[in-house]
Amino acid sequence: MNRLIKRSFFATGLFILIGTFLTSCGSSRSRVITTKKEQNKTEEVTQVYDRNPAAEPENEIVFKVVHTAKKFEGTRYKYGGTDKKGMDCSGLIYRSFLEEGISLPRTSRAMSLEGKRLYLKEVSVGDLLFFETNKNRKVINHVGLVVDVNKNGIYFIHSSTSRGVIISSLSESYWYNNFVMARRVI
Repeated sequence: MNRLIKRSFFATGLFILIGTFLTSCGSSRSRVITTKKEQNKTEEVTQVYDRNPAAEPENEIVFKVVHTAKKFEGTRYKYGGTDKKGMDCSGLIYRSFLEEGISLPRTSRAMSLEGKRLYLKEVSVGDLLFFETNKNRKVINHVGLVVDVNKNGIYFIHSSTSRGVIISSLSESYWYNNFVMARRVI
């Protein structure tokens, strides 16, 4: 009987661990062509971003937050992580803002309730982009921090499960198709 209980607890624990991993920050692999010759080529969605000059950051803290986030570029993905040893998407955002004295919730879903919702044309450096990357569950499970906005698109830093902390473009079809909303918290 005792052995049956142990197996049951093990199976339940394993199921919870796998479920947590699969619903963490989503599968963040962009649609990249992986042949040797075209290794850096990505599919792009043609999108015109009408820039609103009034949407530029008013605050020096925004640039410090972005600078902090960029220090983590190349850090591996680790569910629940918030340091150089590894971090998940919300851990990157949480840590970058916290180092400038701004406290945000720890999860992407909770972060998506903070601040002011924006139209894409209003997005500027320091804003947050939210995504639904799990096709089976329509909930926000991924977040990125805007690091650049120019005529070519919106670029954001985030931690993907497959590639760690990287900068991606919202023009990449994967991110564009899974985008939900943008919010300004500063």
